Amino acid sequence: MVQKWPWNWNAIIVTLIFLKLLIIFKPKSLFPITSTAPSSHPFKSNPSFSCAPPHHSYPFCNTSLPIKTRAQSLVSLLTLHEKIHLLSNNASAIPRLGLSAYEWWSESLHGIASNGPGVSFSGPIRAATSFPQVLLTTASFNKSLWFSVGRAIGFEGRAMYNEGQSGLTFWAPNINIFRDPRWGRGQETSGEDPMVASAYAVEYVKGLQGEDLVGGDGGFMVSACCKHYTAYDLENWGDFRSFSFNAMVSKQDMEDTYQPPFQSCIEEGGATCLMCSYNRVNGVPSCADLDLLQRARRDWGFKGYITSDCDAVAVIYEDHKYAKAPEDAVADVIKAGMDINCGTYLLRYTQLALEQGQIQEEDINRALSNLFSVQLLLGLFNGDPSKGHFGKLGREDVCTPEHKKLAIDAARQGIVLLKNDKNLLPLKRMTITSLAIIGPSANDSSQLGGDYTGVPCNPISLFEGLQRYIKATYASGCGGTRCNSSDGFAEAIQISREADAVVVVAGLDLSQEDEGRDRTSLLLPGKQMDLISAVSSASERPIILILLGGGPIDVSFAKVNPQIGSILWIGYPGEAGGQAVAEIIFGEFNPGGRLPITWYPESFSSVPMDDMSLRPDPSRGYPGRTYRFYTGEVVYEFGYGLTYSNITYKFISVPDNITVSNTTSKSGPSKLTTHKTLDGIDYINVNEIASCNLLKFEVQISVFNHGDMDASHVIMLFGRASTSIRGAPRKTLIEFTRVHTESLNAIQVNIGIDPCKHFSIVNDDGVKILPLGNHLLMLEGMEHSISIEL
Repeated sequence: MVQKWPWNWNAIIVTLIFLKLLIIFKPKSLFPITSTAPSSHPFKSNPSFSCAPPHHSYPFCNTSLPIKTRAQSLVSLLTLHEKIHLLSNNASAIPRLGLSAYEWWSESLHGIASNGPGVSFSGPIRAATSFPQVLLTTASFNKSLWFSVGRAIGFEGRAMYNEGQSGLTFWAPNINIFRDPRWGRGQETSGEDPMVASAYAVEYVKGLQGEDLVGGDGGFMVSACCKHYTAYDLENWGDFRSFSFNAMVSKQDMEDTYQPPFQSCIEEGGATCLMCSYNRVNGVPSCADLDLLQRARRDWGFKGYITSDCDAVAVIYEDHKYAKAPEDAVADVIKAGMDINCGTYLLRYTQLALEQGQIQEEDINRALSNLFSVQLLLGLFNGDPSKGHFGKLGREDVCTPEHKKLAIDAARQGIVLLKNDKNLLPLKRMTITSLAIIGPSANDSSQLGGDYTGVPCNPISLFEGLQRYIKATYASGCGGTRCNSSDGFAEAIQISREADAVVVVAGLDLSQEDEGRDRTSLLLPGKQMDLISAVSSASERPIILILLGGGPIDVSFAKVNPQIGSILWIGYPGEAGGQAVAEIIFGEFNPGGRLPITWYPESFSSVPMDDMSLRPDPSRGYPGRTYRFYTGEVVYEFGYGLTYSNITYKFISVPDNITVSNTTSKSGPSKLTTHKTLDGIDYINVNEIASCNLLKFEVQISVFNHGDMDASHVIMLFGRASTSIRGAPRKTLIEFTRVHTESLNAIQVNIGIDPCKHFSIVNDDGVKILPLGNHLLMLEGMEHSISIEL
């Protein structure tokens, strides 16, 4: 006989409902929080972090083992299906091994940016410091500033990761050369000079990754990525698109200009990521080019992971038509050495490529080993991230007073004074009591960031910045940057007549230059030129013209117009742009920025943008590109920039000749072999010289500030061979430094010179050679000749 229990079914139902509600809402008094560890991914939290108990006993979680051993151990534990699902930027969780999901794609070009799925501003951190766009920061020519900006961004990136709002792998910096002034993404770069781009890459990467902060344990704060490898600098021009463009590049241009920033980014900067680009290079898609990708590992010692640009694997089949099928494209990139795909092609077609025998599982294991090695260096498999090197960083470490001050300083140091007739600037607050501010971007702080911008901390528009100093009135003049109508001219003219001084803000915005958008003209958009001319004619005094934007603008009309007394280029100055501009206009900061690009005239717009050649070709009317080779007229030259002070220079100590020893061949104590160029100039192959360090010397320079203001001043030392050599640069920047000079005082500056590096050129075969004979050092109109002898 079955015993019957006296159940009260109504009570049971009520109890079950109550328990379910407790589970859903989890009152803290009944379900205390035992761990505050953040998710390793802002949108996926199962498990909350890798190597959490009970999965912490796996060998790949053992921090006492070498990185390589741990990575290989993890690879060995994965099924093929799991391996394939880790080859995308949105890497899947592996719950059975305690691996959390991970989003590889986060951006940090000039501050933590909202581009890509890895970053979210919807958590406790609602904003991050927005520094000036890279081109303007570069104009400071201050290496320590570049490092500091990278370091601040790295701290904020790690803090956002700890709060569950970003990844740790940031796809910056963009170190492509700003080859053509119409390129929409030139604003993201450090300009047209390969040495400057290299130096910026090194400082930014070292600052961002924070390897020096970890001590002797190894590891990084975050990961930086050198992009876009290589010869990528066209978006959408004519019939050409970045997804299908075939960049035809000579060996000479490749070794002389396009590759040095990537080599430095890896060799000196120690970057842990390399991104291959959309374009083909001499017929082969970058991500499928075995020689290109393996050179980074073989010759430069790259030990990180290689990612595609987003959908750069898909375009190999869909746009380039290089591969006959999607699985062929996947096989091409994996065999070439790419490790991860931003996109879905590897998720969808790797299995098919394996089944067809185009790739082997060992190829996938290699890719995963590279990926895991970087994640291990970041501490992602070390257990609770709150107990790691940077586990205490959080929301209080973002938008700090120090970082906001750094953003102001970066904008101040980068802004370039292009014109200052009769010392119109700085304005004197004792005599100027009212200011008219005109321009569609003048009262819009959202226009100050440029592309790859996140949510700024406390953005200040140009109007707001100036309004803090003086009574100011505002008129847009145009409905927007395109300035298609003159309807607002009358109001602008009216307020300019009533003010003691007038500022017109003109230039570009992301409707003119952006990712996917190249310019077709170098002139100001729409009726902006007409607006400037109308206001300058109506104003009683010469006006101040402020130019916003990344790419060069042909403002020849303003350069020669006496009613336009001063011109400032402010790039995209970031969240603190309004304050920095106001401080310069009212003399609280002495401008010292220099242009990191050549400003070409509008006639350059007729030069085909798809022509990658840097050197001029008179036979076809081709003028060349960048200050190193361009032979045409300029509006403003590379390195141009004025200051409120009068600075003079003098060489104090510099040798007249340098002797390369005849017994310094790398092959042993034998004589170096000299060769002749087609011009009949003797030279030595640099790679045959074993004593380059012995040839180094220092140049001592005196810098005198004759002005009544202290100045933060950029010294730029150029050089060239005194004898014309076919294909050699017209001149090239050897070194630069930024120094503080006190009013009416001189300082002495030492600049190190490495003849093997600074006096060498690249020949037609892509080989670095050192011409014998005279070389010139050039400094602000001064020249000194040095003879290289054997």
